[in-house]
Amino acid sequence: MAAPPERRCWEREQARLKAGVVEQDTEEWQKDPNFTGLERVGGVDLSYIKGDDTSACASLVVLSYPALQVLYEDCRMVAVTAPYVAGFLAFREVPFLVEAVQRLQQEEPKLRPQVLLVDGNGLLHHRGFGVACHLGVLTDLPCIGVAKNLLQVDGLARDELHREQIRSLQRSGDTFPLTGTSGRVLGMVLRSYNNSSKPLYISVGHRVSLDTAVRLVRSCCRYRVPEPIRQADIRSREYIRKQLCAPLEVRPARPESSKKEAELEDESDA
Repeated sequence: MAAPPERRCWEREQARLKAGVVEQDTEEWQKDPNFTGLERVGGVDLSYIKGDDTSACASLVVLSYPALQVLYEDCRMVAVTAPYVAGFLAFREVPFLVEAVQRLQQEEPKLRPQVLLVDGNGLLHHRGFGVACHLGVLTDLPCIGVAKNLLQVDGLARDELHREQIRSLQRSGDTFPLTGTSGRVLGMVLRSYNNSSKPLYISVGHRVSLDTAVRLVRSCCRYRVPEPIRQADIRSREYIRKQLCAPLEVRPARPESSKKEAELEDESDA
């Protein structure tokens, strides 16, 4: 099957933007063991109307830190026009998330997040430039990729060894590195919640080190999924439910809504 015509253009754009990724801590609060100075953590998500992979709700929330109380939320229905191509999810979703960050900057600049947690991968990606990197470079905000499933790249596989390593994560906060056949550490596997045996896959997005990313995600977890992403997901799906009871107004711009719903971890996570 021939590649979609967009693919070559998207590959060039990814390569261009990837040059702007910063893989180190750039903020003073990141260098403090207790993240002193960190006051606002953002989370983003897109939820799709079931059975319709073109109508979605783009959600941005900002939570206080360390209390993790919602300070701001922005949910908008959007029309997703770019096709879904594996490895290029950002071109479907990131434009709407960038717009949400820009609206926040215009309407409530004092609530601008100091870091964004993204439901997806960063450097843990086929070309080392996932959604969290893409959003980070375009907004120039520190970003962290938080995925619920392993992306099998650079020799990484969901094999028996990987499952055995997951079983070795006994307590909340336990980790092991994801080292590809290239020898590069692409991310970290984190057991984020004692009551869940399912880990998270953390990777650098932009302007944050992997160690800082893991520590921050862990500190944001009341359940398996860190609270900023969890709240963005809950609120986007609730917004869709409300919109379905009224005429839908969808704005132009992952056909995985049902899977995302199944993966969402809440109080019943086991």
